[in-house]
Amino acid sequence: MHLERLTSLLEAVAVAGRAVTTPEIQQATGLPRPTCYRLLQSLAEHRLLDEPEPGRFLIGERLVRLALLGQTDVDASAAAAPTLREAADRFGEAVFLSRFRNRGVEIIHVETPQDATRSFVHPGLGFRPMHACSCSKVIAAFAEDGFREDILNGPMRRYTPQTKHDPEALRAEFETVRMTGYAECVEEIEVGVSSVAAPIRIGNIGATFSIGATGPVRRFTEKRRAEIGRDLREHADKVALALQMHG
Repeated sequence: MHLERLTSLLEAVAVAGRAVTTPEIQQATGLPRPTCYRLLQSLAEHRLLDEPEPGRFLIGERLVRLALLGQTDVDASAAAAPTLREAADRFGEAVFLSRFRNRGVEIIHVETPQDATRSFVHPGLGFRPMHACSCSKVIAAFAEDGFREDILNGPMRRYTPQTKHDPEALRAEFETVRMTGYAECVEEIEVGVSSVAAPIRIGNIGATFSIGATGPVRRFTEKRRAEIGRDLREHADKVALALQMHG
């Protein structure tokens, strides 16, 4: 019965599609006013509802995050694919979608440029370490402090001589990522290969997905990485909107 009441409150707020007042929610659910108020405050405390101003409620960012995590790889890839294709053709490089899963990050979809006049680097699908790849570092940078500290305090494998494994160096890099809005990986996973990634954020929740581009170091110069990083931030916003509409 308690769960049914909580569910009815969440549904009433979700259906409204806007910030709704306590009296409006109470009228929609038929719950006694004291019960409605108490349950709304409980949902807000657990971030399942947001209260942008006293007495008005929106679906909470924690609930949005849960919905995004519940999307299948197929659905997320379908939503993001058009933007990834656009970016791949613009950069002339492979562009990929990654997602946070089981305290790690996986590349789940890759789009390659239609122009095949020059070679490109395909990143492959699957797991990426949290400390060494742009797609995972950018998610870690916007994660909760506790999770980020777990990464810094845990084992960090060296994949190449360029792999960062010093906690203080990585802590500083995470701060830089939060300021610039994108992360870089310069030969940290594979010699001769670089990548850049931007977080896909919805509201103020930490990044659940990221979008990245990969290519050879001879083309991914410092200047080019910065250009791609700025462009990826715009593409990330498009993917965020597509994921919300597809969810």
